[in-house]
Amino acid sequence: MELDLAGAELKAVLNRLRRVQGQISGVIRMLEEGRDCAEVVMQLAAASRALDRAGFSIIATGLQQCLADVESGQKTEEDRAEMMGRLEKLFLSLA
Repeated sequence: MELDLAGAELKAVLNRLRRVQGQISGVIRMLEEGRDCAEVVMQLAAASRALDRAGFSIIATGLQQCLADVESGQKTEEDRAEMMGRLEKLFLSLA
């Protein structure tokens, strides 16, 4: 399954992942500094939610592309069903 992220979609996902990268770096610093456990866990939870949102954005884009391909005649209903099954598995891996 090839996913074509372009333009605003790609920029949004990349920005979210860069923020997560910064959050993880912050968590590492917090641990190295011996910061309060609750603060560290809250930052980890925020990073985890942001990662999940990035994954869901990618899956949503895949669903939109799949439906658009079927409507335009580029994919058959059988292709659509196969892709939807694969996207569902990906979605469940994030849930």
